[in-house]
Amino acid sequence: MHAGILHQLTDFAWNAKMWVLALPLLMAGCITPVDYGKIPHSEYIAPEQCNPLASETVDGDALPYFVVTSRLPNCLTENITLLHHRGEKLRYGRFATPQGDIAGKDDSIHSVPLSLVNETRWWADLASQMGAKEGRVLLYVHGYRETFFTTSRDTAQIARLTNFGGSVIQYSWPSQGQLLKYPVDETNMYWDERNFRKFLMRLARQDWTKEIILVSHSLGARLVLPSVEYVDQISTRTDSSIISNIILVSPDVDTQDFERDIAEELLSTQRVENGRRVTVYASAKDRALEVSSDLHGYPRLGYPRCFSPFEAAELEARDLPIRCYADHPEYAVTMSQSALTIVDTTAVSQGRTGHSNYLLSAPACQDFAAVVNGERSPSGRQSTYLDHVFRLPPIPKGEKPDHLAICRRKN
Repeated sequence: MHAGILHQLTDFAWNAKMWVLALPLLMAGCITPVDYGKIPHSEYIAPEQCNPLASETVDGDALPYFVVTSRLPNCLTENITLLHHRGEKLRYGRFATPQGDIAGKDDSIHSVPLSLVNETRWWADLASQMGAKEGRVLLYVHGYRETFFTTSRDTAQIARLTNFGGSVIQYSWPSQGQLLKYPVDETNMYWDERNFRKFLMRLARQDWTKEIILVSHSLGARLVLPSVEYVDQISTRTDSSIISNIILVSPDVDTQDFERDIAEELLSTQRVENGRRVTVYASAKDRALEVSSDLHGYPRLGYPRCFSPFEAAELEARDLPIRCYADHPEYAVTMSQSALTIVDTTAVSQGRTGHSNYLLSAPACQDFAAVVNGERSPSGRQSTYLDHVFRLPPIPKGEKPDHLAICRRKN
């Protein structure tokens, strides 16, 4: 075929793909601004239950998990809910495993047992619990298209799956919970960075905090990473490696930005020597990050697309999967402790989008649980041609694991 015609066909195919991606955004009525609503936001927070006193206690057995949120609460009904709007300040609370069918995202048919707690009381309760649990805490930050129900469901699942022995905190920012609100979610995530980094700094500064395991999913990584950098840079403690175990699940982060600007700071020699490490879960079947990669123009950390066609051709020539990953920081390669580990879950991908393998795929769930609990080299991984990249092998033929049961998806 003539080269000019081939190029024209290639361009046409590429433009067609972009139109397919953009079409939902152009459909009349699909893209709408955030609706303020029919009730003044000040009315939602006026009732007493939105403004608890320090003397008011909470039953920690009934509401075992902690939450920090910048979402606007609705305290007009007996059961408090958290809306998709921005709140005027950070609020603190306790919650329990959500009630209702775990499938779906319609909060109107679900409920999350929730009580807002006075800030002073909340920190005192956290200190008491962490003091009894060796000062360990797991902090979970969700991603795009989430509601408070879905993030609470996932937080509770993470606690069950990992059997985590410390305190569990969910940080809930005002994601819209809608497919076509990705730009709004990006905007709110950046808007909330100041809130999150101040909270993270305060948590890291407590004498009773001995170890922070930080888990983020998808867009949440873009909230977490600069906030850890902030704590690293201005921490008054001798070493901020107390944020020791950073787990980025399907991170919607620019790969080159991570390599150039983030990894060097987060994974400095001192912090790695003191136990700091970053684990990334990535998948070539992650459809959500595939679209994000196309929309942003460059590869995402959680989606191992090869940007350079020459690198792709070289891998193909070596009969290797055409997947490209973030580089391991050069200064840390010779260290005895790994700084960056990437786990490729492509072969065990589950779900419609492959974007939540850590909660849906049995092998990925087991690996994730091991990493949360401090294991650096969980069994079941296979090495690759890159020292810092591992893959989870396909499930053997004939085996049909109960993914939801193994992942503790159900209560």
